[in-house]
Amino acid sequence: MTLMLLDSASLWYRAYYGMPDTLLSPSGMPVNAIRGYLDMTARLIGMYSPDRIVACIEGDWRPSWRVDLFPDYKANRLEDESDEEEEPETLTPQIPVLLDLLDAFGIPMLGVDDYEADDVMATFAVKEKGPIRVVTGDRDLFQMVDDKRDVKIVYLARGISQHDLVDSKWVAEKYGIPGDRYALFAMFRGDPSDGLPGVRGIGEKGAALIANHFSTVDEALAGAKAEHEALTKSLAKKIIDGADYLKIAPTLVHCAKDVAIPKMDISMPKKPDDLSTIYQMKDEYGLGASVDRLISALGW
Repeated sequence: MTLMLLDSASLWYRAYYGMPDTLLSPSGMPVNAIRGYLDMTARLIGMYSPDRIVACIEGDWRPSWRVDLFPDYKANRLEDESDEEEEPETLTPQIPVLLDLLDAFGIPMLGVDDYEADDVMATFAVKEKGPIRVVTGDRDLFQMVDDKRDVKIVYLARGISQHDLVDSKWVAEKYGIPGDRYALFAMFRGDPSDGLPGVRGIGEKGAALIANHFSTVDEALAGAKAEHEALTKSLAKKIIDGADYLKIAPTLVHCAKDVAIPKMDISMPKKPDDLSTIYQMKDEYGLGASVDRLISALGW
């Protein structure tokens, strides 16, 4: 049976921007992110019938150990040089309500200090038995695909109805690289959304060529120095010139897979004897059919 890992921040941002901002609680508070998150979760449970689930949250979206290595890590998301990630002011008050509601439903949640949700999900993915489905709108997590262990990415870039189920073949066809080398490809290409520059002068085409001929950064550097036949002189020079960045790129790009996860029950929540807290929140925040859909998806 399937473990479903929810990249919660990715989901609530997608819900916030995908649902109308006219969805308000009786007190006038926007609830579009809450309702969208609940709706998506209900639909995903219906589609994949998981027997285990974890809503993964950010312990720290800029972990100190990544920032120490590369101070510009996600610095593009900072506003006015503050330490807080820029977040729409009408989304911020919705998040604690959503987390309280997930807690009321008994849906397991986990964030670990100084780690991103990606790291938590990656650790679950290597420690738990498959099948595993990682739900996200971020392509960073394509590196977690593992056909042998049946780890796939439920990629929501095109929405729930048209989402892609990403496996090694999907990665290979999309980027023209071996399906298990997405992280290496990303190290050379960079990722603007995380403020990672990649290697200067190497774009998607060059990164794909490198990923097709080398399996690690060290192999690519050695190949460049040895004038490997697959590399033009220009591309080899760019790899060598990027050696300093490439020393830290694997740590920046790879998800941590050794996060200290506490012992916890991650099985699907059983129906509580009393649903009054959930119904009270449903009425207080005007969550209507969104709560009902999740109750139904859980088989309560």
